[in-house]
Amino acid sequence: MILGISGSGRANGTTSDVIKYILEQSGQEYEYVSLAGKKINGCIGCTRCAADSFCKVEDDWQEIGHKMLKADAIIFGAPDYYDTLNALAHACLERTYCFRHLEKYKLAGKLGVGIAVDGPEINSGVIKYIKRVMDSNQMAIMDTFQVEGYSQCFSCGYGIDCASGTVVDRHGFLDEIEEKHLPSKFKEQKDKKLKAYKIAKTLGSILEERKN
Repeated sequence: MILGISGSGRANGTTSDVIKYILEQSGQEYEYVSLAGKKINGCIGCTRCAADSFCKVEDDWQEIGHKMLKADAIIFGAPDYYDTLNALAHACLERTYCFRHLEKYKLAGKLGVGIAVDGPEINSGVIKYIKRVMDSNQMAIMDTFQVEGYSQCFSCGYGIDCASGTVVDRHGFLDEIEEKHLPSKFKEQKDKKLKAYKIAKTLGSILEERKN
């Protein structure tokens, strides 16, 4: 089973579009989880996970943690906030530290795919952190990639004349935001969609081979 996790605070944004596409094209059983609206705290350093390698902090992460253990592969995507993950996505990955006590590494060998939405194409802080967490958990990282996102500046209501915002950075001051000004949606990013399709097919093939 492939577990796809969208770390975005938006339930139906670009991050979810990419992950759902890969899951659907994989040809494998899958489950999709959005962190939007969920309550996930960061690690509090209580050490209660040391004995059995599972976090004891009671919040929405508990269910996600069990899904991670059940999965054969994990796709994790998150938007770029200040060249790192948004806090919700960061907390979710941070909590996987509980899986690595007493050399057990409960996520070891699971295939991993990391996705960054927006931010720099090269040396993405989002990709770096996802890879760091997956590596630390002894996962097998299959691939990572970055797609163009939909900045909040295009929908906040003030983007047309906000000198510090993305809209003005890309198009200058506007009287209104028109269709031509909007970032490309995932389905319109042909090179990224092809990359996602290749990942999906490769991921599906590897998992199918492992079954046999």
